Order: sequence, then structure tokens, then C-alpha cells
Amino acid sequence: MTIALLAEGHVLLEDIPGLGKTVMAKALAISMGGVFRRIQFTPDLLPSDVTCFSVYDQKSGDFVSHPRPVMANVLLADEINRTIPRTQSSLLESMSEFQVTVDGTTRILSKPFFVIATQNPIEMDGTFPLPEAQLDRFLLRIDLGYPVREEELVILDRFMKNDPLEDLVAVTTPERIHELQLLRRDIMVSQPVREYIADLVGATRSHSKVRYGASPRGSLGLMKAA
Repeated sequence: MTIALLAEGHVLLEDIPGLGKTVMAKALAISMGGVFRRIQFTPDLLPSDVTCFSVYDQKSGDFVSHPRPVMANVLLADEINRTIPRTQSSLLESMSEFQVTVDGTTRILSKPFFVIATQNPIEMDGTFPLPEAQLDRFLLRIDLGYPVREEELVILDRFMKNDPLEDLVAVTTPERIHELQLLRRDIMVSQPVREYIADLVGATRSHSKVRYGASPRGSLGLMKAA
């Protein structure tokens, strides 16, 4: 998740409920400082509930914009596949262009802007598959898996009396994170490594068992992560 953050990408955490996806996302967000927002995705959620909506103000005689949770440094899109594809797609512009356009007005998002989305397996009741265009916006897709016995004992010990998140404090700032993102751009990626990335991405486009090969966004993301 830290790699995705410094690479200016986004993360999709996928696994069954109860494995700590939301806890991990909140822990990273709190450690970063800045503005943290969470959206609990439900089937009745509308795109305007994610981005922005306008309300007519009788006093001013004009429409007043009300920014929604997307105006944050870290956005937790919890159970993103429990809402309809139309609402899922409301994040496309913000995740790829770091801006939101509503009613013809474009708003630039604050930096860093980092989306952490969680989803339950598609075969579970009440879920909607993420569109390919939405999946393409995530740099990393992470499956957590069950903890081993030793890890589970540590979890029981840490949560026996209270929630460790209550004592968690920020160890950096959004400004420092943005500085590190800019510094990352100065790291040289040699020609052989770039060629290897191109070969990997090209292989996904010609493999008989891959339906859609990786896009140029995928090769750029892999280079940034490397």
C-alpha cells in the first residue's frame, strides 16, 4: 500500500469480510494525517453522494456546491462493489486525473489523493462486478488471505482490551508524502528495466488465457511502482 501511495496510484483490497481490510486502510490514513473520508457503498448510493451536488440557495438566487467525500487526501471506498456500476464510475475521473467535474465546473483535488477501495468476492450476494475501466484505475489489487495461527494470536492479544486505532497518531503529513511522490520521479529506471516492463505488458496482450491485456497505464504504473 505504501508503494502504491508513493507511486501516485490506488489500491483495491479484496477478500471476504472480517479480515481487516477497513482496519488496514484506516491505519494507513491516520498515520498519514490530512483529510480522511470514508464512503460506505450501498446499492442506493448516487454519484453525487461521492463527488459533489448543487443546491439552490434562495437568498443568493444561485446554486451552491456542496463537495462530498472525494475532496480528501485519503478516500476509503468501503465495499465498493456493493453499489451499482454508475456510482462506481463516479470515481473514474478523480482516480486518473485527480480532479472532479460537476455541472461544468472542474475542481482540482488536493495532493496527495489516494483511494483505498475494499471489495468482497464477486460471488457473494448483493455485489456488482467492477467495470473494466474502474479496475484499470487501480495500481495494485491485494488479496489479504487468512492470518496464520501465530498472527491470529497476536491479533487477539492486541485487541483484547481496546482498539489499537484509538492510540494511533500521524507520523507524517500530506505535504511530506507529496514531496516523496515528487522525489520518486527523479529515480532513474534504466533502459533494460524499461524493456523488461514492456515485455511483461506485451505478454499480457498476446497470451491466450488473458482476455484483456494491460494498457499503457499498466506499464506506467509498473514503472512507477518499481
